[in-house]
Amino acid sequence: MPQDEPLSVYLTFDDGPHPEITPYVLEQLKEYDAKASFFCIGKNVGLYPEVLERIREEGHTLGNHTQNHFNGWKTEDSVYIENIDAAAGLLPTRNFRPPYGRIRRSQARQLLSGDRPWRIYMWDIISGDFDRELTPEACLDNVIRHLRPGSIVVFHDSEKAFPRLRHALPGTLDHCRKMGWELKALPQYL
Repeated sequence: MPQDEPLSVYLTFDDGPHPEITPYVLEQLKEYDAKASFFCIGKNVGLYPEVLERIREEGHTLGNHTQNHFNGWKTEDSVYIENIDAAAGLLPTRNFRPPYGRIRRSQARQLLSGDRPWRIYMWDIISGDFDRELTPEACLDNVIRHLRPGSIVVFHDSEKAFPRLRHALPGTLDHCRKMGWELKALPQYL
């Protein structure tokens, strides 16, 4: 890596789009000139296509998070793949993140093979914003304590996560700015 190239962090958001929370996230990202990746549930894309379009227009990347937030460990392979394909009809991307991080090897093999393979993105830091037992401050501390260049961080643009997200996201963005880290979107795989 060249000396003058900034170090990067990758913020990702699961479970949207949401009509109020995703726009909040987009405003925060814009304020910090940050790009991110949004792993969307197909059902939500169908409900809020205008929010998905805004994500794209503002230069962020998209990912498939299944049509109905299926847990791969609890879902028959053929049903799981069909659910991903249903969301793919609404999302122009071959990026994928399994809900809960749960995917069987047999499911992953199917996604990674064939003429148009998927790119499966996991993470190294999960913010914990979905955990109602976690305080907003603890959520932010959890991210910052583990954050380093190259990290992929998971937040959630969902109602359940919002009380913690609205504190942890600006704090994370501010921390990255102070560290001189660039906030980038994951590569878009089509």
